Amino acid sequence: MRADEDPTDEGLAVTPPKTWATGAPAVAHALKYALGQTSPRRTALTLLNINQAKGFDCPGCAWPEPGAKERHKNEYCENGAKHIADEATSRRITADFFRQHPISELATKSDYWLNQQGRLTEPMVKRPGAEHYEPIGWDEAFDLLATELRALDSPDEALFYTSGRLNNEAAFLLQLFVRAFGTNNLPDCSNMCHESSGSALNETLGIGKGSVSLQDLYEADLVFVVGQNPGTNHPRMLSALEETKRNGGRVIAVNPLPEAGLLRFKHPQKARGVIGRGTEIADRFLQIRPGGDLALFQGLNRLLLEAEDAAPGTVLDHDFIQQHTTGFAEFAEHARKVSWDDVLAATGLSREEIDQVHEMVLASKKVIVCWAMGLTQHKHGVPTIREVVDFLLLRGNIGRPGAGVCPVRGHSNVQGDRTMGIWEKMPQRFLDALEREFGFTPPTKHGLDSVDAIRAMRDGRAKFFLGVAGNFVRATPDSDVTERAMRRCSLTAHISTKLNRSHAVCGETALILPTLGRSDRDIQDGVEQFITVEDSMSEVHASRGRLAPASEHLLSEVAIIGRLARRTLGDSPDIPWEEFERDYGLIRDRISRVIPGFEDFNARVARPGGFRLPNPVNEGVFPTPSGKAVFTRNAFEAPQVPEGHLLLQTLRSHDQWNTIPYAMNDRYRGIHHARRVVLVNPADLAALGLADRDEVDLVSVWRDGAERRAPAFRVIPYPTTPGSAAAYYPETNVLVPLDSVADISNTPTSKSVLVRLEPTGA
Repeated sequence: MRADEDPTDEGLAVTPPKTWATGAPAVAHALKYALGQTSPRRTALTLLNINQAKGFDCPGCAWPEPGAKERHKNEYCENGAKHIADEATSRRITADFFRQHPISELATKSDYWLNQQGRLTEPMVKRPGAEHYEPIGWDEAFDLLATELRALDSPDEALFYTSGRLNNEAAFLLQLFVRAFGTNNLPDCSNMCHESSGSALNETLGIGKGSVSLQDLYEADLVFVVGQNPGTNHPRMLSALEETKRNGGRVIAVNPLPEAGLLRFKHPQKARGVIGRGTEIADRFLQIRPGGDLALFQGLNRLLLEAEDAAPGTVLDHDFIQQHTTGFAEFAEHARKVSWDDVLAATGLSREEIDQVHEMVLASKKVIVCWAMGLTQHKHGVPTIREVVDFLLLRGNIGRPGAGVCPVRGHSNVQGDRTMGIWEKMPQRFLDALEREFGFTPPTKHGLDSVDAIRAMRDGRAKFFLGVAGNFVRATPDSDVTERAMRRCSLTAHISTKLNRSHAVCGETALILPTLGRSDRDIQDGVEQFITVEDSMSEVHASRGRLAPASEHLLSEVAIIGRLARRTLGDSPDIPWEEFERDYGLIRDRISRVIPGFEDFNARVARPGGFRLPNPVNEGVFPTPSGKAVFTRNAFEAPQVPEGHLLLQTLRSHDQWNTIPYAMNDRYRGIHHARRVVLVNPADLAALGLADRDEVDLVSVWRDGAERRAPAFRVIPYPTTPGSAAAYYPETNVLVPLDSVADISNTPTSKSVLVRLEPTGA
């Protein structure tokens, strides 16, 4: 399809879902996409440097690389190859493009079409009342932003949103600028994905990150993969799970949908993956009802306690519980009262299936639980993850080799951004360290997260929005509400590499600030710079772009943030923004003095492969108020689905990265040339009086009584859990109510949206 064509769903074709993932077809699809974006030479240059010790980090997911000496020369997956080809595209957007396309027209275009236009090449402005973006010089752009910021009645009227694509150095400068400006309004993409993980892990273990390494995964006896689809979202995880299996470990997949990668994996870099059958990954597949994971782990915890009662001293790790935990007695009393009727109803599983998993747990000394959005994006997401921690604590599966918690992040440096201070609620010890290092007093009042930022714009309490990477209006819930809120701002600005819908949803004044990509060379004051990132397993490593920048007018994210800070703040406080722009090593020196674990940052990150941040949990230290890991009592909770309704989960297609599709296909699920489809169990279709390919509107049901409608979807019979449905985001984000959020974490409940299917035109 040409870049000037906007695709439709008219060519919808459906084939049986795949029962295996990757293999030679993945290589072919990746190369076809790459060569459609740029030249063979440029494709080879990017693929030979991606995820290499002297190359650049994949801007896609945050799955870690093996050690520098163990890496394959092709250390990337199909989606990573497509993502870097997308960034390295030879297509360019110039001022002529914006003269030809008014903003009102851009607002009608699909996410696919907008992305396919190519790289942004110069700063652009939409002035009040204008219909088009027009060129603007960098100095004028910074003056416009700084003037707007200084004119606010309060720093808290400004919002600074961050996507996980940002690097550590730029993230540290951004939070430094924002706090020196006087606010903690630092919403980020983590608010919408793993915030529930951070909330639960901080409360129970004292640190909001995972505790395992790749080596732990290889050594585990049993790995749970819960609410996660590695084959699409983190394909290189499948090679790690293959290693687990080859070392004798077993895998349990827990998901409302059968996912091809968890059924069988064909490693494209191994002979067995090209000419053989590959490796069966999941020893057990539990097809759970959406939101039933809390009940599952409550049932397993009750079984472990009862097994200990039947054979005292043989099941639980009493020494670990006694020395390293608190709250066990209260937890155990609560867990023994779990109702099996509730567990079976919430999970949709049989008692026999749960008993089989229990036997596998008893036979395993080292257990890891991995999870993603299938756990976090529910009202009870935080209690669910707390229950997972309870499950691991019972047998001492925290803080020792081959065992632990593994929240799998879906965006390159989202974990690093949080480490660098991109959080609206950074602890006081971080703020105190900033004050000691930079000589100003940061604000202590908590700022706004992503959901509260939308509410503030909607209500007129926030007037300035700066998005650093990402596609805010498409990543967030309640799309119509979000877009109306953004349009109420006096100024919106986006630091971006490519065009997306957020650029077409403008405040009174709007700016597009084009930046270098991860694969672009970054030269400052004649010296090549590198940046750093942190992956899902707390490994910090360098990233060096290798391509000539898409335009001579691009600035790095570090340069944009530093110049904006200097223009806005002047010399107060005294922060050397210009020196930071010239030499990123100076930023790392400051990071090393502010953030524990980054001591001697420049020297350690210069080593091939970088270094791993310390995790106190793995040293038997739990930074909770009690100094111990915390058992918790979690009230039973599960979504309730009235008759005639379904519980919808939003998900990615295979050819998609975050909000941007690379093609109109989802070949592992057998969907081709279309995205406005809803996958429904055949029995549910029959009960609802619907047939294959019927066109329906998806209408979400929420207590506020407002109608949220996603029109013109075609129903596809699919082996989903009975009573549930699945459809792609961002097309279905319009159905997720702004106020439907997880308790404690405030994460949108995108995996449990109550909907009815209404025939189109009814």
